Amino acid sequence: MLEGIRIIEFEGLGPAPFASMLLADLGAEVITIHREIPADTPGNASENLLDRGKRSIVLNLKSSEDVKIVKSLFGTADGLIEGMRPGVMERLGLGPKIVLKDNPNLVYGRMTGWGQEGPLAKDAGHDLNYIGRCGALWYASDPGTPPFTPPTLVGDIGGGALYLVVGMLSAFLRVKNGGKGCVVDAAIVDGAAHMMSLMLSLRSSGGLKTERGNSTLDGPHWSRCYAAKGGGYISVQCIEPKFYATFLKCLGLEDDAQLLRQFDKSLWPELSTRLSGVFATKSVAEWDDIFTGTDACVAPVLSPEASVEDPHIAARDIWFESEGHLQARPAPRFSSWKPKLSAAIPVKDSDRESLFLELKIER
Repeated sequence: MLEGIRIIEFEGLGPAPFASMLLADLGAEVITIHREIPADTPGNASENLLDRGKRSIVLNLKSSEDVKIVKSLFGTADGLIEGMRPGVMERLGLGPKIVLKDNPNLVYGRMTGWGQEGPLAKDAGHDLNYIGRCGALWYASDPGTPPFTPPTLVGDIGGGALYLVVGMLSAFLRVKNGGKGCVVDAAIVDGAAHMMSLMLSLRSSGGLKTERGNSTLDGPHWSRCYAAKGGGYISVQCIEPKFYATFLKCLGLEDDAQLLRQFDKSLWPELSTRLSGVFATKSVAEWDDIFTGTDACVAPVLSPEASVEDPHIAARDIWFESEGHLQARPAPRFSSWKPKLSAAIPVKDSDRESLFLELKIER
């Protein structure tokens, strides 16, 4: 889908390499500039799953000769992705003012936690910090327990990487339609806060309250996870009354006077406790057999490895093993295009010679 688009990525952590992997999955040519790190450095690996489908070259950004190579690559590129702290690229002489002057059509993608500007712009932080400060963590977890979400999914990936990708694609279209390149300032706090728009829309109907445990998504007995017999968990989120009615029928509790009062908030804590006892009587597999094929909106909580064996996940062929890694196939899917069946994970610096040939650099 993105054939003909070339993106230069500066090696980083988390959302930036994920964003460039997604663009590579969609057919863009991504060249990753890996850092020059001693092989015995802890945590330094020659391969990274997020580099799948990319090309690799190792360059020292403190070397004037290597910076010249970087600038040569910029001249051939449609996009650039970097996840440095604000000011780092400028100190290296690779900031947008210089780069966009040399290549006005370049889309300069910047991935940070706090953004390029603001009081915290140069402070360190991680996923929970960003989504905590911007409000996106507030409704996570059950009432009375510390908020916690699946690591990286809401901040790094949702509010960060995916918003960077949307920004890059928007800017590519702008250039295609005759506009100039620009800087895409993708801050995790911006994107994660924007993701709250759907929940905030519930305020008009009274479905969202500031106090935790009183909203339709974080308080009811019909919107939470329950422990099953023998270990494992079941997710329940039957919001609409017709789905809730099916849920009660599957449990054999369709005539229970208390449970029929679905939206009575005063009963939510007590009914959550009651259902905890109900779900503890059967295993995850037994509950899955009961609810599968119904509109009860109930599903098991599976690990990625267990998810591989799930009939629906297997039918869609979502997971695959490659080069010793469990990986998820590219998403979304297209009716007129399919990604490469196996996008190789490059060994760092494996494309040095071919890139030098393309750039006509003699070494």
